[in-house]
Amino acid sequence: MMKLDAGNVLLKPSQRRQLMAWLRRSLRMGRRLGDFALTITMRRIGRRYEVRAAVHDSFGDFGCRSRQNDWRDALRDLVHTITIRLHNQCLGQVALSHVTR
Repeated sequence: MMKLDAGNVLLKPSQRRQLMAWLRRSLRMGRRLGDFALTITMRRIGRRYEVRAAVHDSFGDFGCRSRQNDWRDALRDLVHTITIRLHNQCLGQVALSHVTR
């Protein structure tokens, strides 16, 4: 499940679709881990955009944040961080399953 709270940032539908395309790999990995929930919060503070993510899955919880001058750069950085962290959790789950055998 994914929830986007755009806050005081106005996103067009095409921009929301672009974000969903960027998140496609992360959402797939989250589904594999199970019990996946992703909440993204966007805010504009002065000239900068701050994007926060709270991720919950069966392997653990984590949060991350990005602050950039452009909303695309902030979201791209956040999606990259989320993907790396979920990939590490997938690898940890695989390693844990091999140890318990």
